[in-house]
Amino acid sequence: MTGTDKLQDLLKSSRGVVTAKLADAHGIHREYLSEFVRQGKLERISHGIYIAPEVWEDKMLLHQLRKSKMVYSHETALYLHDLTDRDPVAYCVTVPAGYNTSRLNQDGLIVHTVKKELIGLGVCTKQTSFGNDIRVYDMERTICDILRDRNKQDAAVLSDALKRYVRRKDKDLNKAMKYAGILRVEKILRNYLEVLL
Repeated sequence: MTGTDKLQDLLKSSRGVVTAKLADAHGIHREYLSEFVRQGKLERISHGIYIAPEVWEDKMLLHQLRKSKMVYSHETALYLHDLTDRDPVAYCVTVPAGYNTSRLNQDGLIVHTVKKELIGLGVCTKQTSFGNDIRVYDMERTICDILRDRNKQDAAVLSDALKRYVRRKDKDLNKAMKYAGILRVEKILRNYLEVLL
């Protein structure tokens, strides 16, 4: 199988979005990526990120590919978990403390930071509206994040998210309380749950 064939197969399996790192992992020399760009079979979106011209640009996926430490959070995670009806105007993300956020801010993202040991707490995978997998916080972590940030949140969004969460069959209240303890919002969450349950 030639490098061209390998790249064609990779494009099919990755839904038209490929990174130089992914190509390397599949034994495809980067020169094939450059050749596909010259032929118009690929467009270079960003450093090391390529997309087929017939594929719709999935902004959430592209942001994730550019910044691997980033996790979608807060209002964006609420939307992805169907805990709000509001489409995110700007995507909310969380990165480890000390991470250089200037590029993320330039890209129009709302950036939150947490201690490095908390960045992986509650990370799961969800699909964008284009069907691509991205890293996002699970429902329980998202509820805790919204409560931590409650003074900057729209009260209606917070209330609606909590009501929707308690009605969900797939909720895990034990996990939510465990996360709330770690994130120091246990008392606040308990007060809300006593009213709603």
